[in-house]
Amino acid sequence: MVDASPPISERGISRRLVETLVALSLLGVAGLALWDSYGRGAGWDNGPENGFFPARVAWILVIAAIATLVSALRREESVFVTYSQLRLVAQVFVPLFLYVLAIAFVGIYVASALFMALFMVMLGSFRWWQTLLAVVLTPLIIFWVFELQFRVPLPKGPLETMLGY
Repeated sequence: MVDASPPISERGISRRLVETLVALSLLGVAGLALWDSYGRGAGWDNGPENGFFPARVAWILVIAAIATLVSALRREESVFVTYSQLRLVAQVFVPLFLYVLAIAFVGIYVASALFMALFMVMLGSFRWWQTLLAVVLTPLIIFWVFELQFRVPLPKGPLETMLGY
């Protein structure tokens, strides 16, 4: 006998909520742009003033955001992203966020090595020696290319200071 019951839909964040939040965020950005543009002068006095073109772009953004908001509020309820999908995104976003924060404290080279090691061990199926090789060689090559060849200083931390860089 075949089970004819409908599949249980997974719970998640609604598309209406996401689109409403995006529309309101765009309205906020457009409002800031308009405030700044009109503060600089958005008219046409013997030619365009400093804020003329940014104000026109901001008004277009206002119209698009309002259209998005109206569309979102009229939309039927549906799931934009399930909680299991959101968990997968968080597995990448949270370490990436911590990586960006770590750059300020330990420098880009150490933070990059830790970030790569985390992903290679937790999400990849690499052998320990492959991980160690990548974690050591990649920051060294990046250091050689940017710091020594191009002479572009990247954010450094206490380790590089201790080594004299």
